[in-house]
Amino acid sequence: MSASTSAAPCELCTTPGGHVVWRGEGWRVIRAADELFPAFYRLILDRHVAELSDLSPEDQARCLALLVAVERALRQQLRPTKINLAAFGNMVPHLHWHVIARFSWDSHFPQPVWGTAQRSVQPPAVQRLSCTLDQLDAAVAAALEAA
Repeated sequence: MSASTSAAPCELCTTPGGHVVWRGEGWRVIRAADELFPAFYRLILDRHVAELSDLSPEDQARCLALLVAVERALRQQLRPTKINLAAFGNMVPHLHWHVIARFSWDSHFPQPVWGTAQRSVQPPAVQRLSCTLDQLDAAVAAALEAA
């Protein structure tokens, strides 16, 4: 294979992808390091698969159960305005879901987190959450254990 056609190593195969909050049964959940969106989690498959439809029906069901567990924990702990769910994979073609708690006060709301900022947020977003990130991570991990 020539250098021009060789693929770069998959970032989600070679790194955790963020702060690991939970790991189990071939999946992991990380919290992304994002000052503007501190309640930004990713559900990541531990093996390299690009699309949800590449999974068996059982693995698809497990993916959905884990995704719902993260969403439910964020909703219970933070009471956000909205939860954003996304599975792009355009830059990293490895199955992963973004689960992001959004608030009417956040810097980009109602725009997507990758959109244009709408306002400056003071105090910083992490200080506006109703619990600490450690408490939030523990709640997410507990929800995933129960899923």
